[in-house]
Amino acid sequence: MEFSGIDGNETNILLTHHAVPLAGETIMALTRLSLTDFRNHHAASFRPSRQFVVLHGANGAGKTNILEAVSLLVPGRGLRRAALGEMVRTGGSGGFTIAAEIEDISLGTGVEANVPERRKVRINGANASINALAEWLSMVWLTPSMDRLFADGAGGRRRFVDRLVLALNPAHALHSGRYELAMRQRNKLITGDAPLDEMWLDAIETQMAENAVVINQNRDNMVQQLSQRLESIGTGVFAVPKISAQGSSAQSLEQMKAAWKTGRKRDAAAGRTLAGPHRYDMIFHHSETGQSAERCSTGEQKALLLSTILTHAELVAELRNHAPLILLDEVAAHLDPSRRAALYERLDLIGSQVWMTGTEAHLFDGIASNGQFIEVSAGKLHL
Repeated sequence: MEFSGIDGNETNILLTHHAVPLAGETIMALTRLSLTDFRNHHAASFRPSRQFVVLHGANGAGKTNILEAVSLLVPGRGLRRAALGEMVRTGGSGGFTIAAEIEDISLGTGVEANVPERRKVRINGANASINALAEWLSMVWLTPSMDRLFADGAGGRRRFVDRLVLALNPAHALHSGRYELAMRQRNKLITGDAPLDEMWLDAIETQMAENAVVINQNRDNMVQQLSQRLESIGTGVFAVPKISAQGSSAQSLEQMKAAWKTGRKRDAAAGRTLAGPHRYDMIFHHSETGQSAERCSTGEQKALLLSTILTHAELVAELRNHAPLILLDEVAAHLDPSRRAALYERLDLIGSQVWMTGTEAHLFDGIASNGQFIEVSAGKLHL
């Protein structure tokens, strides 16, 4: 799973009281973004002023780098899932910072030159855990690399599902992180040379089960709600998927503990834990043809992903009373004019702040009146 706030790339500092949102506050769109020594951006700063933020320019100019920076304002490893060292600007200070504002709330993340492998977070000037970012922003994205989502292994789809769950339930990151840490401890014990400490393993498996129950429930709830909403759409411009879960467990806490206990020798031989939420997968089919998504054409696969992302954003807007940020990297170039118009119209209705990239500004003519167009060239922004 993806959302650990306590792995080797992240720092887990307790959130102080004045960094917690007040009950009933609405999570807003970004009102400022500043990058320092991030990728090819030495110092870039601007204030988003429209619903649609359009970043256009030549390939390699740094458009996707800006989307990646925004994606690091929620838990996880960002839309590229890159190592932190890869994000540091060549010839820069050795670290990087990303700063943003949501109305009067300030968010910041980055790495320091002397500890480049640990990402830090500050909220309203206070040190915070990375998982705390989910309390302030919800976000989904679609990138060209996600075209492989249906053909690649279950790991990518599991991360995709957890990203959707996190946008609905910020606490999901915390439970995922705790489960993953406990599972790593279990794997280390059962594969070590020392005799098994049964009581210690019992305690670790109890912790795994406590968090696994919540993780499974969060995922199942999201899939059920999203599936119902997708089924209500019917046919339209974009192909609609039919989704189902594979590996989701209705087991109780005691059943999971018993399964892990009886499976210790088997797991030790395999060198890893073979059952649990980390084996989850989501299955997609084309709702009209019944074809599995991995056997659909590339165009149909992109349409299935778009439908999923947009429908999920509508679900978040309804259930959390705010629309999530949507990041769309090079999506418009692969759509004909009618589908681009349909996409912009639906995004406008959702109400999300949408960040989009493309090589040509004319691809976004349909949102000219509600778009902030920014040309990106060699790491510089031209407003």
